[in-house]
Amino acid sequence: MVGVGLSLTSAFGSRTPEDAIEQMVARTRAGASAGLDFLTVGDHHNTRHLYVQNVPIMGRLVAEWPADPDRPIGCLFLLPLWNPLLVAEQVSTLAAMHPGSFVLQTGIGWGESQFAAMNAHFNRRGHDLEESVEVIAALFSGESVDSQRYGITGARLAMKPTRPVQWWMGGGVDIALDRVARLGASLYVAPGSPATVGDVIDRFMSICARRSHEPQRVVVRQDVFVADDEVTARRQLDQIFASGYRGMAPAEVAVGTVAQVTEHFAELSNLGASDIAVRQMSVSDDLAMRSVELLGQVRASLT
Repeated sequence: MVGVGLSLTSAFGSRTPEDAIEQMVARTRAGASAGLDFLTVGDHHNTRHLYVQNVPIMGRLVAEWPADPDRPIGCLFLLPLWNPLLVAEQVSTLAAMHPGSFVLQTGIGWGESQFAAMNAHFNRRGHDLEESVEVIAALFSGESVDSQRYGITGARLAMKPTRPVQWWMGGGVDIALDRVARLGASLYVAPGSPATVGDVIDRFMSICARRSHEPQRVVVRQDVFVADDEVTARRQLDQIFASGYRGMAPAEVAVGTVAQVTEHFAELSNLGASDIAVRQMSVSDDLAMRSVELLGQVRASLT
């Protein structure tokens, strides 16, 4: 069975901060009721639009998510922008709030202005990410850690996760896919068409074979809207792409009825995806909530 979980949007345009929090809480409740398998939130900084930060919002959302060991929570961390000791401390605290494993999703980050604002180095972000992963893993193991790259001396973690932490690392180009395999992590694939996703997974599995790595998961992010009928699905698809949508094409999203989205997810599963991380597309609140509810039927149809 392929897992279906929520990758909640944290970016908002015209909403107030209070409305943004209310929307994230409401969609979390809907996903919990629908029986979805995991809940994650993103990470971004120095934005021109309202962006809800990952650690505090997950501390709020975990209260709405089932205390089920098989339905984990997690956060994306753009590791080159963070002090790794701070990440380890934040993850350990969040992990203690839920009985399941915690998903530490990592990204390399983008946008030179974001790096400049965070006093981070855009041109060395790949090396910084690897060093950060090594530091965090050592802290989780109870080691005392020094890192010249991050200016860390004698760091220790008094509050360590008591359950295994899942590492989901983003990657699409070969150098990034090799990093995921070399560091022994699960792969997180960016949104794309089945052909694009299949190509990434095939290249990753070839690299894993050379690295003797068996990934725990291959997670595919998909932008999704599930509708009660084809007419609603088509109308919303046309509206979403009328003014452009994140530089993506209709073939790179999953829009349709329960049966159509189920078929799309099943195709991704056949390509090697173990899990689908759903990002709800921009539609009205009532349609978005209904879409999350219908995802429960999609998940049940995939068993």
